[in-house]
Amino acid sequence: MVTAAVTDADRPRPGRWRAWPRGHLEKTQTGDVHVTSPLATTLAHDNRVPDDVNARFTRLLESLVAHRGVHHANVAVTSGDGEQRWSAAAGPADADGHPPRPDTPFFIASVTKRFIVTLVLQAYERYELELAAPIGDYLPAETIGGLHVLRGVDRTSAITVRHLASHTSGLPDHFEKRGEGPSLHERLVAGQDVAWTFEDTMRATREQRPHFEPQDLTAARQKARYSDTGFQLLIRIMETVTGRPFAELLTERILGPLGLMHTWLPGHRPPDPATAAPSPLHAKQRRVELTSMIESSNDLFSTTDDLLVFQRALLDGDLFDDACSLELLTERRNRLRDIPILRYGLGTMFFRVGRLMSSGRPPVTLVGHSGVTGTWLFHCPELDLHLAGTVDQVQGQAVPFRFMARCLDAWRR
Repeated sequence: MVTAAVTDADRPRPGRWRAWPRGHLEKTQTGDVHVTSPLATTLAHDNRVPDDVNARFTRLLESLVAHRGVHHANVAVTSGDGEQRWSAAAGPADADGHPPRPDTPFFIASVTKRFIVTLVLQAYERYELELAAPIGDYLPAETIGGLHVLRGVDRTSAITVRHLASHTSGLPDHFEKRGEGPSLHERLVAGQDVAWTFEDTMRATREQRPHFEPQDLTAARQKARYSDTGFQLLIRIMETVTGRPFAELLTERILGPLGLMHTWLPGHRPPDPATAAPSPLHAKQRRVELTSMIESSNDLFSTTDDLLVFQRALLDGDLFDDACSLELLTERRNRLRDIPILRYGLGTMFFRVGRLMSSGRPPVTLVGHSGVTGTWLFHCPELDLHLAGTVDQVQGQAVPFRFMARCLDAWRR
């Protein structure tokens, strides 16, 4: 696919959109193929960046959506002081001819882990839990017994809250469990909807072999391996120690105080009843409906605006009473064994953008979190730049890092 040449004269301005002069093939859930409307790009009405930056970001976004593996994208970038910001959406217009909108909500997948770890640290500040406490202090034996059996020894009692938040427990990931059928991750990639419960998560975890022993967190380095199971346990721990459901905790401690009106837990209603429906997930050009999977995941819907408000408040310390709580997010940087390009802290990813990815410029770091559906929320400390977005792809986990590197390059020119 090749996009048409774009001049400054026809480049979209804030609050305006233009259709690309070409059709777009799209597969439905049943596999039927039809030609949708031409691709369109919409810039937010409140963008504030120099014209050359606007032009570079627009070209990057349109180049991303021109790729056969991407149906649409929603992207936002803002400076740390908020003086400069740019957001836009690109993709096919909908059935009614409406172009994509940069304020459309989307499924944020594991970017939700930033919200979860924030709740954990808030609970730590309130003496509702201890990071160094064994998870058995908060969850009954019938819930967690036998979760971590390695070489015939049950080491579940050695797992602490901090192990779960830093992926250093050694627990396997229930999302990767293969049994008589495909794993949850394989079902996601295939666009096959399925529901599961917390009890299903615990059962799937017991049926897998742990990767390593719970790590010594006093050592300089630890083994780390990504595990969604650990964060499902964190949610259950917080619900237990507070006596409040996850959705209520989110609203009372993060969404309400920050005024995030377009962020909500699937299966619940958004704070603003007028919030638009979330953008759909796709397997390349094929739309997939994964309602049950999304609700079972405990991951959120949000918008780029809400995510950036959350991230700036988090990094400014506005969500904590003690400045030291913020430092806990980055207290360690262990390389993830299953995703070696990333290091991990407490609910925090670190990605180094080296010279090869940045046109020979000095390396910089991205700190935040991404999600399996091609979502991202990161901050670059060296440039004091925040980035958020999605491509809503069931196999989009690698897209954010390539795209963010190009955004940083465009910003630094």
